[in-house]
Amino acid sequence: MSTRERRERSNESDRFLSQLFNTAEKADGRKNLGKEIALAAVGGYGRGELSPGSDLDILFLHTGKVSADDLKAFVNDVLYPLWDKKSVDHSVRTRSETRDAASSDLRVATGLLDIRLIAGNPDLVATVQLDALDFWRKNAKENLANLHKSLQERHVRAGELAYLLEPDLKEARGGLRDIQALRAISLSAAIAVPLEKISWAEGTLNNVRESLHIASGRGKDRLLFQEQDKVAKLLNYPDADAMMSDVARAARTVDYLLNYTWHALEHKGKDGLGRILKRPRITTVAKNVSASNREIVIDPFTSLNDDPVCGLRAAATAAQLGLPLSLDTCTELSENLKSGQGKLPTPWPREARELLISLIGAGEAMVGIFESLDQEEIIFEWIPEWMSVRSLPQRNALHRHTVDRHMVETAVHAAKLTRKVQRPDLLLFAALFHDIGKGAQEDHSVRGVRLIEPIAQRIGFDAKEIEILKNLVLHHLLLSSTATRRDLDDPATIQSIVSLIPDVNTLELLHALSIADGEATGSAGWSDWKATLVNDLVQRVKRAMAGAEFAQQPEVSAEQMAQAEKGELRVTLEEHSSGYAVEVISPDKPGLLSIVAGVFNISRLDVKSARTKTLGNSAVMYWIVTPEPHAPETSATKLHDLIAEALLDSKDVEEKLIARAAAYASIPSIPVPDPEVEIFTDAATDATVIEVRSHDRPGLLFRIGAAITQSKIDIRSAIVTTLGAEAIDTLYVTELTGGPLSPERATEVASHLKQALK
Repeated sequence: MSTRERRERSNESDRFLSQLFNTAEKADGRKNLGKEIALAAVGGYGRGELSPGSDLDILFLHTGKVSADDLKAFVNDVLYPLWDKKSVDHSVRTRSETRDAASSDLRVATGLLDIRLIAGNPDLVATVQLDALDFWRKNAKENLANLHKSLQERHVRAGELAYLLEPDLKEARGGLRDIQALRAISLSAAIAVPLEKISWAEGTLNNVRESLHIASGRGKDRLLFQEQDKVAKLLNYPDADAMMSDVARAARTVDYLLNYTWHALEHKGKDGLGRILKRPRITTVAKNVSASNREIVIDPFTSLNDDPVCGLRAAATAAQLGLPLSLDTCTELSENLKSGQGKLPTPWPREARELLISLIGAGEAMVGIFESLDQEEIIFEWIPEWMSVRSLPQRNALHRHTVDRHMVETAVHAAKLTRKVQRPDLLLFAALFHDIGKGAQEDHSVRGVRLIEPIAQRIGFDAKEIEILKNLVLHHLLLSSTATRRDLDDPATIQSIVSLIPDVNTLELLHALSIADGEATGSAGWSDWKATLVNDLVQRVKRAMAGAEFAQQPEVSAEQMAQAEKGELRVTLEEHSSGYAVEVISPDKPGLLSIVAGVFNISRLDVKSARTKTLGNSAVMYWIVTPEPHAPETSATKLHDLIAEALLDSKDVEEKLIARAAAYASIPSIPVPDPEVEIFTDAATDATVIEVRSHDRPGLLFRIGAAITQSKIDIRSAIVTTLGAEAIDTLYVTELTGGPLSPERATEVASHLKQALK
């Protein structure tokens, strides 16, 4: 796929349309009619590039001297042969009608900027071309304001191309329409736009779009998950991830230049207060660094060999002041570093390390600065390891960003927590590099430890600090995974953390990193509920580290104990931020977990989390459920009655669950991995831990509980977590007679579970 192929496709369309135009012109009674009409290409077709599924955007221009009937017949003669061959978007206008349309419709105005002649009277097209450019430039302020508003609205609708699992290559932020917008800004003559910076990005996005049209057989622009492998193969990528990495990189390049261009337009010739200046005002803000036109520049004639820290100083200053780095400064800095000027020594000077921490600690303001360092390939001169995660996709529903952008966002959230730890520099550094090990088959935490050590040494951390950083990278998932998947009341759970984390200070750093990492992942992977669990775990571990006894079983209220002793069913329901919090106290029996889960499912209540505990001959369950769209109203009474009926006979629940599962099976979905079942024989003192990871689906917990019941083992407690579209169910199980499962028995149960979940 190439520009040449798209141009040839455009040329072929030109030739065909010219033939149709000439044929229509030569029809009986149409002598000299062609002098009164011109056929022109506009928009993408006007630029001379066509993808296989692209529309032919054409404009019939006429002098107004042709009768309505003759004009209609002429246009129909041209268009009729096209109906079965190509999708055509056409309009028929005079010069004055075209001017009016451009003044009232932004898309018409921008499309006319690319107008060119196909056939007919060239003067008609030339005059409209001049009109379009003249209107665009004379009304640049209003036109560009309207363009900016239109882009913002479109970005909200279509999202960010670089970070979507199934992006729209044309409409999403950083896509092909934004490239057209940059061209329109450039043609306004309001500001110089270095379009050469996005030539690679434009070619990449056009190639992917063209291949998508070929692979799908349709003129579609949304790159669906199931088509990405086909498109990647057509473009000779090793896999879809490699292609999506290039797509993300291209989109970020476009977005970077577009953001910078809007900023430059907004502040052109103004001081910090928005006042118009006759000449730029330059203010020194740091050594060899100044602010000019609301952006940060490295002072002219600064020698990077004499001041190699200057680039970092400019970046940190920009972030701390909330100003962008000048494009010219970034370009010059990049060129100098690539030529060997201004190389930082190893280890870095203390100032350089402190400036990096200052940059990272700037919070939201550092995102744009870091993007500049990435786009201009400056960061790779300082930290070469960053290249391995550049625009690396994470094709799952939990993560909102590519790996590198996720780490930047984690640093943003970590910056809010620096006052909660004794070593904020270690927190910020670990946040920025915690996923540096991704992109290989090896466990990314283990690989990350190997990569973080030379980075930290080069930047100037000492041996003790490096050990802390390695611990943070290795265990950055430890607290959240333990809090959501293990029984916090079990002393073995607390001991497992104590054995890995050397001291309270490291624990606090890890806690802050867990929060920042979770918040950067997004609402699908982090919630108030999860944050509470992690905090609870940390407090218990702190007490243990301080020499206190391991956490005891939670206290049971007198009311709960009395209810449990009665051996009667009780259901209470309260409003919750996620929907409802439901407490169920019931006589214990085999399959209780699956029965209650099944009742919730057929009541169209989606289980977000659950915790269960056995109290004598009864069980106490606490559920967080979210009503599905259009779910009927529920109440404690309704749920009580449904659970009571199911406890007597669960057959009806099973039948309804099967019916719901069949209905959902007919809905198209992306491919998902098979469920995973893992056994932990040493994670609890008197039980075996079974962890099930699966794509969430109707009746999942019911099927898990039913399989456990069929295996004739008892669920002592359970922890159920839903993260986006994925479910993680952790079960503490024992033999019916008590005690953990033998290794052979555990393997048998795991095999049965896997079979039941297929």
